[in-house]
Amino acid sequence: MADSLRPEITQLLAAWEGGDGAAFDKLIPLVYPELRRLAHRYMSRELADQTLQTTALIHEAYLRLIGARDIQWQNRAHFFAISAHLMRRILVDFARRRNFQKRGGNVQKVPINEDLVVSDEPAVDLVRLDEALDALEALSPRKAKVIELRYFGGLDVDETAEVLKVCRGTVLRDWRLARAWLRSELSKSPEIR
Repeated sequence: MADSLRPEITQLLAAWEGGDGAAFDKLIPLVYPELRRLAHRYMSRELADQTLQTTALIHEAYLRLIGARDIQWQNRAHFFAISAHLMRRILVDFARRRNFQKRGGNVQKVPINEDLVVSDEPAVDLVRLDEALDALEALSPRKAKVIELRYFGGLDVDETAEVLKVCRGTVLRDWRLARAWLRSELSKSPEIR
């Protein structure tokens, strides 16, 4: 995203939070390319038999954003962090519904990118990853948020530090520790959970 759009996005978020419906209409064309990139990143990790499409994921996130009236938007990075969280929830909900419908059938797999490498396997179960992140959040909410923002949200170290209001070194340290913890957690047998 062009750096020149960052202040405009932040201003539109503030106006939207203040009740200006037209601000949301102006905001969407500015953020749509980045939302599409996020959704594409999520969907590229899905198996070929995935029935949910990138556009459907964006539209579902869009609908949930419209309903998110109680969020106090801090800035552009905060908006994309919330969007990433919504997309994660949508995909996990979809995976759970799909697994429920199959009654224990094949679990949806999500490959982990090179930056996160938490498992030697080419793909991990999205539901297990979500459960592992929830367990990590119970131990260390900030470390779980770092994973969510960087891995799922696609934010860089500086943007993550900005959202969490911590220094860059803290983000890097949390990133390393959280990845190691997830690697250990996901390497356990599913029956041990």
